[in-house]
Amino acid sequence: MALSIILSIIFFILGAIHLNWVIGGKFGFAESLPTKENGERVLNPKKIDSAIVGLGLISFGLFYIIKSGIIIYDLPEWILKYGGWIIPAIFILRAIGEFKYVGFFKRVIHTNFGKLDTRFFSPLCVIIGLLGIIIQILK
Repeated sequence: MALSIILSIIFFILGAIHLNWVIGGKFGFAESLPTKENGERVLNPKKIDSAIVGLGLISFGLFYIIKSGIIIYDLPEWILKYGGWIIPAIFILRAIGEFKYVGFFKRVIHTNFGKLDTRFFSPLCVIIGLLGIIIQILK
């Protein structure tokens, strides 16, 4: 139960950060986008993109709150079963990356994003993935 709550809090915070960008917030926005070595952004997300990601992260948080038993909601068993594996898989794959700009195996490492990704973003994805796997195994 405690791991589910921790994971929910992480997802709610990440979701809130993304939704903050939708309403014009700047906290962490530039730092969260991969860039080429010349500083050119690789991604240029629109507000709708941040909204979709933010709502998805909050949905993941709700999923783990429901798994913890704090909120009683009768999700179909297949969602609990497969969602409990799909969510961690998403974050483990994010940590591995796409081998150029994102993840532990990226080649562009000396940009501001590259350094932050190595120190914080990818390790956080591993933690999220491992917590999700542990929760799934223990339930």
